[in-house]
Amino acid sequence: MSSLQQSVHIVFIPLLAQGHMIPLVDMARIFASRGAVATIYTTPVNARRFRTTVDRSGELGMPIRLVEIPFPCEEVGLPVGYENLDILPSPELLTKFYDALGKLQEPIEKHLRQQSPAPSCIISDKYIFWSSETAQRFGVPRFVFHAMCCFSVLGGHNMKHFNFWDSITSDMEPFEVPGMPKGFKITKAQLPLNSVRRQDFDVFRWKIQEAEMAAQGVVINSFDEVEHGCVEAYQKAIGKRVWCVGPVSLCNKDESDLFQRGNKASSDAGKCMAWLDSMKPRSVIYACLGSLCRLVPSQLMELGRGLGASQQPFVWVIKREEGDSELENWLMEERFEERVKGRGMVIRGWAPQVAVLSHRAIGGFLTHCGWNSTLEGVCSALPMITWPLFSEQFVNEALVVDILKIGVRVGVKVPVRWGEERKVGVLVKEHDIVRAINALTSEDKEGEERRKRAAELGEKAREAMQEGGTSHSNVSRVLRYVMEGPTQEVV
Repeated sequence: MSSLQQSVHIVFIPLLAQGHMIPLVDMARIFASRGAVATIYTTPVNARRFRTTVDRSGELGMPIRLVEIPFPCEEVGLPVGYENLDILPSPELLTKFYDALGKLQEPIEKHLRQQSPAPSCIISDKYIFWSSETAQRFGVPRFVFHAMCCFSVLGGHNMKHFNFWDSITSDMEPFEVPGMPKGFKITKAQLPLNSVRRQDFDVFRWKIQEAEMAAQGVVINSFDEVEHGCVEAYQKAIGKRVWCVGPVSLCNKDESDLFQRGNKASSDAGKCMAWLDSMKPRSVIYACLGSLCRLVPSQLMELGRGLGASQQPFVWVIKREEGDSELENWLMEERFEERVKGRGMVIRGWAPQVAVLSHRAIGGFLTHCGWNSTLEGVCSALPMITWPLFSEQFVNEALVVDILKIGVRVGVKVPVRWGEERKVGVLVKEHDIVRAINALTSEDKEGEERRKRAAELGEKAREAMQEGGTSHSNVSRVLRYVMEGPTQEVV
């Protein structure tokens, strides 16, 4: 390793949401493992979730550090401790949350001025738009981190660029998006642009777009082989370098890292892993709808009934949150865990998802199609049952089912927007879940081909992160850009 590379200092500023923080912390560890100094800025509540993992990386000799900046909850009128989107109780608090996030700029810049080596570049979430100004003040490049795949980012870009939004009259009629891989269709109701209906976010969105235009490049937790040409297309569309450096979850090889990635695992998790050891290979369905799932109890009950009626072994992750007594009462009244004992396992709270998915007993993944979860399923060579909830998750579903052909739809047609869960109610019934599980586990030709494609894609994901692989090489390209500056070629 050259002394020049050792002097590279990359600053990571994630959005304070689990689905954004987890991959950026993994990314920081990857760059630190290649010799760059990595500094991650976060807040006290979020630091507690990642401190053990980052400290362990430091003990292994990686030049990585986690810096805590107080989150000004009281200053903006937020309840104390509400420092992460997954614990924010209401969308009405979003504006205050982002106001507090903006107030981190000054203390972060003050801390950076005291650092040695000085920062060489900033990799920050697209929502941290003010980091563009920070990068300019320090005279360093800023790379935007998207917590999505290139397929989804390009889809969003093309929808805006071709400006055909107003010509789509039906909310439910599928249509093709120009410049996207053949076979991709979506409805107006499912578009990410239609996920947040808040006029007070218009200025916020404009600031994000302005900061993206000023950035020197984009880094994405993905790998070229899963993107079906969308990396090159997106790079050409924006005229900037786009580097896929994932799947970053594959940097977690130690059992402790797997169990503490993103948060301390639930006490149920250890029992679950022991139970999985007793199950047949590729026999268990893992069902988890993500850290931001806020479905009504009646919908979760339908999921439980479907898992129980499928006669397929399963692990079901239930998020712990206030107001979940209705679901717990149902579980007790139905003697659910007693009835499925030996065939089903319930995890309450945070599950060590990568550890569970990579277990030999897991044969399928029922997922909300968040990009981290989708990519983790790909890494574990798993076919998936897709149940998108909001944001770009319907786009990811289309990638999994229609383009990669490694998934089965549960059948949901419309998003469940934050704050509208009770109005939407139950969208997926017990029989929908049973049908999807039966299709996924079928031993017919279609099922076998789906599993074969998933296995091949999982192998390509692992190869991408190995020396000489596409993502491993892209990490080198990012480091070279930081050390030597841009070249004429868009690599």
